[in-house]
Amino acid sequence: MVYLDSIMFPNEDEEWAFRMSVKRTCYTTLYPFYVLSGAGLERLDFEPITILYGGNGSGKTTALNIIAEKLGVLRSAPYNRSNFFEDYVHLCQARLEAAVPPHSRIVTSDDVFDYMLSIRSLNEGIDRKKEQLFDEHYEARHSAFKVRSLKDYEELKKRVSARSKTQSAFVREQLMETVREQSNGESALFYFRQRIEADAVYLLDEPENSLSAARQIELAAYLEETARYMGCQLIISTHSPFLLAIPGARIYDLDARPVDIKEWTQLENVRAYQQFFQEHGGSFETKPRPD
Repeated sequence: MVYLDSIMFPNEDEEWAFRMSVKRTCYTTLYPFYVLSGAGLERLDFEPITILYGGNGSGKTTALNIIAEKLGVLRSAPYNRSNFFEDYVHLCQARLEAAVPPHSRIVTSDDVFDYMLSIRSLNEGIDRKKEQLFDEHYEARHSAFKVRSLKDYEELKKRVSARSKTQSAFVREQLMETVREQSNGESALFYFRQRIEADAVYLLDEPENSLSAARQIELAAYLEETARYMGCQLIISTHSPFLLAIPGARIYDLDARPVDIKEWTQLENVRAYQQFFQEHGGSFETKPRPD
């Protein structure tokens, strides 16, 4: 499914005209002006899966944030937003094939890390509460207590409950179970499976962070399924060869000057992997064990 057909970024003439309109001289940067035009990027045309590839500083995250703001999608994590970000977005022109669904969103690595930290924090709080309930169970079973007024009735019920149950049963009754804490990779993959819903636009900023090679392959397969069967459109910034190899993805090389569409096997990062494994190919051959 394609919701966003294309986006046009301001050209150098438009950026220069804006610069001349800025009266104040106190600003040291006009970011995001000149970032994409400096790379020769004026237009992106989208497929169900479009990938922005490039090294650090290439502008792929900047482009992703600009697209997210132009579409007005949901976001959680803060981003590098300058005084001129809104002005730049206003100069961009987006062409839609269909209305962008309201639950569309941008997902960054900060969102994933926050999710993993939230699980850890939740579990730490549950563990502290468990210790408190263990103490309450012991006190209820072994200390004397008399009802003096109606205010003591709830305490009496708790003590009766404690004396009729084992410590573990007493704690389970009053406390939710600890959320199963997975590895970072498992949690990150689970996050994407839960966050991505059908029929929406998703902008994913380096989703491979925290994922092993095997998990990246799983994520690539899942993302392909969301575009093929769930009506999603994906715009992804990534270095991962496993995500770059998603069948049918349109890949923009932001390291090229000007920016160009390439096959994943033509990309410098992928070729670096290829060369590395070729140079170490002998290490993968099965060697006979010494007698």
